[in-house]
Amino acid sequence: MRMRRKRARSDAGVFSSQSGQDSTGSPGQSGSSRACVRPFSPGPLFSNQNRSGGGMKRRNPFANIENTCNPKKKLVIYNDDGNIEARDTIQTSTGREGEEDMSTKSHRGLAFSERLTEADKQERQDTSSKKCPTFSEDESLFEEEEEEDVKSPLLKSPQSIAPASIAPPVCTEYPADWSLKTRLLFTSPLPLSWAEQPKAQEEALGLSQHCRAQFITLPHSLQDPKSCSDLRCAFQQSLVYWQHPSLPWISLFPRINAERSFTGKSTPWAQDTALQQSLMSEWSVSLSSLYSLLKARLCPYFYICSYQFTVLFRAAGLGGSSSIVALISPTTRGLRVAMKAEGIEFSLPLAEQRRRSREQQNLTVNKGEEEEQEEKEECSELKEGEDGDGENDDEDFSWLKEMGVQDKIKKPDSITIQLRKESHAVCLDHKPESVVCVEGSHTFTLINFLINCKSLVAAAGSQAGLPPTLLAPVTFRGATMQTLKARSVNVKSQVGSTYQNISSLEITGPILPSSLHTITNLLRPAQKGNFSAALYSHTPTAVMNIHNDKQQCTGGTVDLSGCGLHPASIQKLQQPSSLGKTALTHIAMNNFSYTWKN
Repeated sequence: MRMRRKRARSDAGVFSSQSGQDSTGSPGQSGSSRACVRPFSPGPLFSNQNRSGGGMKRRNPFANIENTCNPKKKLVIYNDDGNIEARDTIQTSTGREGEEDMSTKSHRGLAFSERLTEADKQERQDTSSKKCPTFSEDESLFEEEEEEDVKSPLLKSPQSIAPASIAPPVCTEYPADWSLKTRLLFTSPLPLSWAEQPKAQEEALGLSQHCRAQFITLPHSLQDPKSCSDLRCAFQQSLVYWQHPSLPWISLFPRINAERSFTGKSTPWAQDTALQQSLMSEWSVSLSSLYSLLKARLCPYFYICSYQFTVLFRAAGLGGSSSIVALISPTTRGLRVAMKAEGIEFSLPLAEQRRRSREQQNLTVNKGEEEEQEEKEECSELKEGEDGDGENDDEDFSWLKEMGVQDKIKKPDSITIQLRKESHAVCLDHKPESVVCVEGSHTFTLINFLINCKSLVAAAGSQAGLPPTLLAPVTFRGATMQTLKARSVNVKSQVGSTYQNISSLEITGPILPSSLHTITNLLRPAQKGNFSAALYSHTPTAVMNIHNDKQQCTGGTVDLSGCGLHPASIQKLQQPSSLGKTALTHIAMNNFSYTWKN
């Protein structure tokens, strides 16, 4: 840029000296001194004689495109008819130089502003007509770039662009989650105080609507949720669930690893055998009632929570299955052997998926590598799954080799093979891969098995003699109506350098899948489509989102309108879950669009 300025000043000095001589000769041209000022945009204001050197001036690559055009490249020349035309500045003949001198002298007589306007008009005419005379190569490049800029469409302002073209895709639902939740924590920039302390009439109406399976349709957005009685009634309706048995002084969910909640509590049935039998008989009646409602599609699903495992029974048509499905998690080898002995057919979906993936990998490996890999896997499984008894058995057979009579014993190899198979089965115990799936008519056999299974109830400990907990979204025989606990708190959260008021809603208890869906559907209009939730799942039930591909529901063939759930919840739970062996941990809604994490 400094070289550019120096050249401009030198050119201006030469021009001013020449204009000074002309001004002495013609005193009437007093405005010629302003012609030495170089305009910002290049125009046909200078001629070849203003150049101190005869060569082409080198273009500065760092300058703006408007300033890169050399002023000597384009000239405004008046012809005999009085019209203006542009010609090449590099002249080879002396006759053309004389014509340029005459044109420049005649052009100097004009004012500086008039010359600028004439140059602009000439450039516009050249652009509109697209008739470019024979300029130098550099000028032709810039002419082409200007023409391309004219052809290119202008960028639209953000307001002129349609919102549908820039808005992200709207997701109105999140995947179905069949895991039991122990706690929900909702947060929103709008207040959530409308969800607590209902009026007596609102609570009574919510309980009545739940028992009668009546549902209220809310608008898309509510201006004042706290004054909306229908919203508060529907929220109380979504908190209701049914449980058996019910002991007010003991929390009966969760039951796995729940010894602390039973410590120090009164357990009169622990030493009373007659009381234990009475509790079990009532529990058997309640379980039979639940299965009858499930088979008649009057109950969509229910859970059995024991101190060792959890069982989920789903009605036909839910979860993408055309038959009744029961999922048990976690299981042990002893439980699976007992189920086989009772004639219950079941599958291990995750273990089968793992086996199929191994078979696909082994297809690409040579036979020798396959054997080595299988031996390594068997050794690792033996190391993980062997308990003290397995090690003692190996030690018992080791003395045969020391005595040299191992060939005379007939069954050492079969015993070792059996031990390896058992150790592989034991490796699955208490893991997500041990989940068991029972389908169809075998679910009825499973109900009878659970009623007569002695290991279903703890024989010792703080839960000794206490039947498992039954949970369902609808009423059944011997059930007690329970409600989830809701508590609203307003807190301040730091966002950058400022603090913002954030309202939170905490819900605790055994939160069923339908309850979660109903609560989120109520928060959508109440919070104007902006809220987030942290979900805390009961770990053994997270694996119950798996889907068995053997039986697919044809869709619309099973009528579940009488099961007591909201139609939107039924439609959601009919779809197979895409979460696999994981559960939802976070849900967020922004502008009525869902995002989630699992």
